[in-house]
Amino acid sequence: MSHGNEHNHVTPFSTYMNVFLALVVLTILTVVFHVLHLGALAAPIAFIIATTKAYFVMAYFMHLKHDSAINKGIFATAFFFVALLFVICALDIATRIKVISTL
Repeated sequence: MSHGNEHNHVTPFSTYMNVFLALVVLTILTVVFHVLHLGALAAPIAFIIATTKAYFVMAYFMHLKHDSAINKGIFATAFFFVALLFVICALDIATRIKVISTL
């Protein structure tokens, strides 16, 4: 049933190929940064790369880029709560008391 206000967007194949290449490059960057052993910067860089890859997948392969605002809001809310979960976990780990074994 058509409501008359639906907008079907056709994404060109070249866009999918560009997104695929971007995902491949970001995956290679993930491996390169892992091999470099960046210490304290390793986790933030990995999260930034993973978030970028997730955006590309959701925007283009799940077609959220051309979807309604309500669906974009639902996914943004999910991302907010995942970020909140990461922050709470990081605070938990950062505030733990280091136990020194007496053995």
